[in-house]
Amino acid sequence: MFATLKRTAKLLRVPTQAERDLAYLNEAGDRYDLEARERNLSRRVANRGLGL
Repeated sequence: MFATLKRTAKLLRVPTQAERDLAYLNEAGDRYDLEARERNLSRRVANRGLGL
């Protein structure tokens, strides 16, 4: 019974921002795409620090 509840809880869990960022980076097709995605994430973090 508890195993079923654990499985259900895992399915309903929302991924963290770090997990979503890692998944986004893992989808890169080549080195240049990866670098562009890294710059995109860096800009997003910098803008978040500025309150944008």
